[in-house]
Amino acid sequence: MNAAVLEELPRSPGVWAQAWKRLRADRVGMVSLMVTLLFIVLVAMAQFGLVAADWQREVGTPHAPPHFVGKVVDGSETAVVEVPTGPNADLSAVDPLAPRYQEWDERAAQFKTADSVKSPTLPLGGDRLGRDVLAKTIKGAQVSIAVGLIAALFATVIGTVLGAIGGYFGGKASDFLEWVYNVFTAIPSILLIFSFAAVLKSGPLAGTIGSGIWMVVIILSLVGWTGIYRLVRAEYMKHRSREYVRAAEAIGASHLSRMFVHILPNISHVVLVQLSLHVVSFIKFEVILSFLGLGVPVDMVSWGTMLSESQSELVLGKWWQLASATVFMATFVTAFALVTDALRDALDPKLR
Repeated sequence: MNAAVLEELPRSPGVWAQAWKRLRADRVGMVSLMVTLLFIVLVAMAQFGLVAADWQREVGTPHAPPHFVGKVVDGSETAVVEVPTGPNADLSAVDPLAPRYQEWDERAAQFKTADSVKSPTLPLGGDRLGRDVLAKTIKGAQVSIAVGLIAALFATVIGTVLGAIGGYFGGKASDFLEWVYNVFTAIPSILLIFSFAAVLKSGPLAGTIGSGIWMVVIILSLVGWTGIYRLVRAEYMKHRSREYVRAAEAIGASHLSRMFVHILPNISHVVLVQLSLHVVSFIKFEVILSFLGLGVPVDMVSWGTMLSESQSELVLGKWWQLASATVFMATFVTAFALVTDALRDALDPKLR
């Protein structure tokens, strides 16, 4: 049989080509994929300063309501009280900063024109300082989604690699990894996260890995790999003696090739489901850590810090910051979970 005849023979589509074909047939999965990609693009634009770059700017009046609510005209908005000071008053005896007041007043006068014009309403309202809630929500999405995705990816890689080693090789390697797994799972995950956060933020190891997003990512990655490891290890123990793996061994495939080229695609649906669950869980953990002051620094914003700020605002009837962060978070989490379910169905060998 010559080469021309071989080229005319139909070729069997690969695993990923079949998965993409099945995914395109799932309307809910495709819509969820588009929503997820939209959020990721929004996060990338915020990272490069294309959107929400001036989220700290006070563009509105304090607690400015959303456009669809309208301007508050009953006098319930927060008033700014100006305290007049006499230009010839000598307060240096009781206030050592008194000589600097005139200098500060002159500097403030330079920005008086720009700061005096503030919008009474904003697209999704303003916070207690008059910052745009929409810009804060987009910037918060950058932090929260980045933490959730990066930490879940690291935890998935760690759990998958360790699970593949333990399940494929067995023996002493599996026993050692089981011991490490039991040590980490002996402590409730939320307490372990708080312990790592306290040590890395204010303990003897404070500052060793920096602060902010990467500290939270490392904490969640160190804690979150155990569940993935357990499932992947069980799948590798089940697949390592199957016919297709034996056939790969017979043609000279290496251990790495059998582990990650032959077995991994057949259990990828399990890994993807765990990845989706961890993204959702890690976003929640970031919210909890930031709410308690153990997450992102005070000079950053995330969905967690926004929910923390909204506590005091709800007492005053200012609900828009809570609603904005909650709606954005729920939309992303739901879309990400649905697209991962669609990918699981597309990659599941039993459904092909």
